[in-house]
Amino acid sequence: MAKLDTTPDDSPERNGGAEGDADSPSLNLTNHFLIAMPSMLDPIFGGTVVYLCEHNANGALGVVINKPTDMTMQLLFERIDLKLEISPGAGEPGALDFSDPIGERPVMFGGPVQVERGFVLHAPVKNYSSTLKVTDEIAMTTSKDVLEEVAHGNGPPRILVSLGCSGWSAGQLESEIVHNGWLTVAADPAIIFELPIAERFAAAVNLLGISPYMLTAESGRA
Repeated sequence: MAKLDTTPDDSPERNGGAEGDADSPSLNLTNHFLIAMPSMLDPIFGGTVVYLCEHNANGALGVVINKPTDMTMQLLFERIDLKLEISPGAGEPGALDFSDPIGERPVMFGGPVQVERGFVLHAPVKNYSSTLKVTDEIAMTTSKDVLEEVAHGNGPPRILVSLGCSGWSAGQLESEIVHNGWLTVAADPAIIFELPIAERFAAAVNLLGISPYMLTAESGRA
């Protein structure tokens, strides 16, 4: 799988943009959604939306944002010996307003790579021990300290916790896109952090200006 990139934000590799053909080495889909096409019959990725945290010549790294597991946040905290004290971000601008307490929210299945490891997408309020800043609005942290702050009520107001991630080797994702496995579109943080899980796929497709019902296995990439 791709390693976390430490390339400076102002480097050509980080700012290559999404222009160009899908098989071009300059393609950069960092901060984009991958939307599984109907032709994606893989039981892991079928029907999923993946948020790409990193994409460069070495490969790609992302997190599925619409596939919940049976594990709740409360159970996760218990397994890592943390006590959930209060809901983080209560009353703060941009804080989640789900009707269910944070402890009852499901932990997401982020992908088939490192499934025993936590990957946390959040508003980049601060850098933790192991944080990759993707944009000014989204960062990914793999260290426990972000969950410790969430448990104590001091964590980021916007957060998505997953087990596992999705990784592609060099050129693998580009090949899947060329073969109509995925549609791509610039990501909207609100879909990740604010929408109910069941609505995220349709909302991501709507960013393309089309309805999910218009997708067919023969459609080309965006």
